[in-house]
Amino acid sequence: MSAQKTPNPIDVHVGSRVRLRRTMMGFSQEKLGEALGVTFQQVQKYEKGTNRISASRMQEMSQVLDAPISYFFDEAPGGTSAIEGGLQEADVQFTTDFLSTTEGLQLNRAFARVEDPKVRRKIVDLVKALADQQDE
Repeated sequence: MSAQKTPNPIDVHVGSRVRLRRTMMGFSQEKLGEALGVTFQQVQKYEKGTNRISASRMQEMSQVLDAPISYFFDEAPGGTSAIEGGLQEADVQFTTDFLSTTEGLQLNRAFARVEDPKVRRKIVDLVKALADQQDE
């Protein structure tokens, strides 16, 4: 009986950031795999953290996904950037989980297109009011 090795938390985090960026860019796993010269199954393994991403592959991935390499490590476990910035680890995980949902991505994309700061503030106020109303 072989014991399954659990993925390193950093590999899981980097994989989740790859998935987040891929979905934000509107790429399927197959499309990303084609751009990288790997199968969609390999992309799945990268995203789950079961296969580590080599340095050269990370460089390719950052170019294909139009993101700096540091993006994939932002808020990684054991890092201090998010916590120093005032976010707790649970908040960071919640945000990552939310942005991994279809609704989260749609909301994020639509919100990013709103340029007027006053309108953006009103959207935030509306969402807060709806959430508060739901709690009643």
